[in-house]
Order: sequence, then structure tokens, then C-alpha cells
Amino acid sequence: MHRLIATPAEWVARVRLDTEGRWYEQIHLSESYEVWLISWMPGQATGFHDHGGSNGAFGIVWGDLDECVVPRDGGAVLANRIGSGAVRSFGPRHAHDVRNSSASSVAVSLHAYSPPLTETRQYDLTPSGLVITGTETAQDW
Repeated sequence: MHRLIATPAEWVARVRLDTEGRWYEQIHLSESYEVWLISWMPGQATGFHDHGGSNGAFGIVWGDLDECVVPRDGGAVLANRIGSGAVRSFGPRHAHDVRNSSASSVAVSLHAYSPPLTETRQYDLTPSGLVITGTETAQDW
């Protein structure tokens, strides 16, 4: 992941900006892993979701993203700012909300999943924690 975010010349021409929602494109797929390129306009977010049992990592190429997680034992949402050049990895049971909290800056990130994603689950944050609200499959992307 560090090599990919450090060599944007390999994929930067593919970046698109979309004011209607996060823009994303799969830029690599093999039997063992996949890589997605995502651009984030100010205020865009994923909502709470998981990765259907895949391990994952994401690296920030430009800008900053906030990763929000709910502690397993409950409590307040924790938000961690992840800046340009940083990489965040996670295991198969990890649920989070990733967002561009900036009021004026675009962010670009790369996301890798192993094995490749087959589904993701979306969650609502309730007073008692995260509650599954839906599932998306690869056909939805």
C-alpha cells in the first residue's frame, strides 16, 4: 500500500471528482486481493460499514480522511484523522465510517481488500451500538 500511494503517476489520470457522491474505481483484481481508487469531495462519507469478512487497508494520497469507529464495549464514537501518506489496516470484523470532514479540500485514497470483497454490510449507529441495515454485493458496485 505504501508503494501505491507513493507512486500516483501509475493511476492519477484515472481520478475523477463527483459532487453527487464518492467516485471509485477498481484498479486491480486478482484471486487474492483487489485495489480501489476513491476520490472524496468535502463532506462525503461512507456511512458505517464492514467489508464482509475481508482484511483491508487504505492509504491517503491527498488530503485527510477521518475514520470513525465504535468501541466494541460501547461508548462514544472515536474519530481518527488520517493524513496524506498514512496507511490504516484492519481485520475482517472491522466496521467503520470513513469521511472527508474538510469544508474545502478534496481527498484521494487507495483501498485494498484480501480476499476481494464479495459483500459489505451497512449499519446505523443507535444508542445501543451498530445495527445492520442492509447488505451490498459485488453486483451493486
